Amino acid sequence: MTPPSIAPLPLVLLTNPIHDDAVAMLAPHARVVVAPDTAAATLRALAPDTAGMIVRAQLPDDILDHAPNLRGIVRHGVGLDFVPLEAATARGIPVANLPGSNTGAVAEYVFSALFALRRRLADLDAGLRRDGWLAAKTRANDLAEVGGSTLGILGMGEIGRRVAGIARHGFGLRVLGSSRTASDHGGLVEPVDVATLFSESDAVVIACPLTDATRGLVDAALIGRMRPGAVLINVARGPIVVTDAVAAALNAGRLGGAALDVFEQQPLAPDHPLHACPNLLLTPHVAGTTATSLRAMGLGAAEEMLRILAGERPRNLVNPAALER
Repeated sequence: MTPPSIAPLPLVLLTNPIHDDAVAMLAPHARVVVAPDTAAATLRALAPDTAGMIVRAQLPDDILDHAPNLRGIVRHGVGLDFVPLEAATARGIPVANLPGSNTGAVAEYVFSALFALRRRLADLDAGLRRDGWLAAKTRANDLAEVGGSTLGILGMGEIGRRVAGIARHGFGLRVLGSSRTASDHGGLVEPVDVATLFSESDAVVIACPLTDATRGLVDAALIGRMRPGAVLINVARGPIVVTDAVAAALNAGRLGGAALDVFEQQPLAPDHPLHACPNLLLTPHVAGTTATSLRAMGLGAAEEMLRILAGERPRNLVNPAALER
């Protein structure tokens, strides 16, 4: 008697590794494959047998042309610019993301960066060790406090609102917010237009999504409106900010400092001119990355993928029109 054939488990492709607990959650229900790299050719080559994708890196625009068996995509995070959303919707492929999964981590980064730029503890530590007590102590005389200043937030999504809440209730800052809705978000912010946000803030946080409207939005003209000594923090997407304009303002001393976690081209090249700019904090797209957030995002992504593979509607479906197809 011929034994019945057993259908192979569906293949779930990870563009990058995810938390071990999340892999363990998927393993009984799927064959989990981690891409060896995130090159477009590599992802295309792995796509034909893939039933689900968990995405932490940019997908090629044409990835769906190479994935005839794809049942769904889950963004390991929030931003959807890594995913060809319109093409997925047109093909009836559900896409889910994980709103709120790394909001706390990004908000903590914002204030870590703000204090690094304002209070400069690392510089004072280095100065004490290098130049001695008095020389380092004197440098603190010119440093501004965060309290009593004005924080501007461009983009009032979950991250923007979390930052606003900490700023207002934790430090008593005046908080300006600019978004499409022009809302005060329950009294958290004073709604203003973008030009006013840049001209009246002592620190500006970029927290808006990358869209056609926001690409290149923070240019030389907007940066030129900022107060002398003001600082800029970008935790959104690199192409929102014109890098050359930031570099020029820093080199000319028109900006008090900047913290950039994201860049127009990633990874940032070792010889990029930004490396030579003064008063600039550079980090490799880690604002939302902590052990805590990675586990939360991994488990959330695995849960959403299991729902998709079971034919269920994901909880955080971002393209409901796909299911109508």
